[in-house]
Amino acid sequence: MKKPLLILLCFLSANAANAQNWGGGIDQQDFNWGFSFQYVLSEYKIINKPNWRQPFINTDPQEGPLGPVTAPLTRIESKPSVGFGIGFVVNYKLHPNVDLRSTPSLVFADKLVDYGFSDGTVKDQKVSPVIVDLPLGIKLKSERRKDFRAYVLLGLKYSMDLGAGKKPKDDGFAWKERMLKNIGKYSSYEAAIGFDLYFEYFKMSPEIKVSHSFKDVTKREGHPYDTPIDRAILRNFTFSLFFE
Repeated sequence: MKKPLLILLCFLSANAANAQNWGGGIDQQDFNWGFSFQYVLSEYKIINKPNWRQPFINTDPQEGPLGPVTAPLTRIESKPSVGFGIGFVVNYKLHPNVDLRSTPSLVFADKLVDYGFSDGTVKDQKVSPVIVDLPLGIKLKSERRKDFRAYVLLGLKYSMDLGAGKKPKDDGFAWKERMLKNIGKYSSYEAAIGFDLYFEYFKMSPEIKVSHSFKDVTKREGHPYDTPIDRAILRNFTFSLFFE
């Protein structure tokens, strides 16, 4: 009788150990890493100047004939556009329910702005930066229920445009052909919700995140497309899959 009981206890202990380590034993580690794939939806929250409808006036003889360059504006709209990103995950456990987390990423996401003028002219501007995102956040996790755990994340993000130091493509172009651009560096705040799903050898985490830049991200060059805008706040909506 004692021998079968001992075998049963060993079997239950092995199963308990296997359950605790489900997900590659990631919950028993203070530090872990992984990688991510991101689907990004980007847009600007545009706040116009009080006189934004006024036509753009050329006052520099070297830029061409003096006087109005464009007709009065009737609209400035930012259209949501789709992009993608790839990155890494660096995670440090501060507490069983609190992690310090960074997910540095390389993001390719265009931003679109549509300008309408009173003479019927329409101008579409596309801003196409290649961005390196360096976020740092606090991940607050629920108690684990079998192979599932929910979490929220709050953090800050520092972003850099890899092409900011290059010669602009519109250098020497006429006023009407100038391009809207992002500044080279900016910061954002972000919040996310997600789920940790535990598999035998790894953990997968689908996550939805919203980020807003703290300030205007428009590079000011004094052409017809940045002059009417008082502030353009960058907003990203990101769906990510993390593998750790």
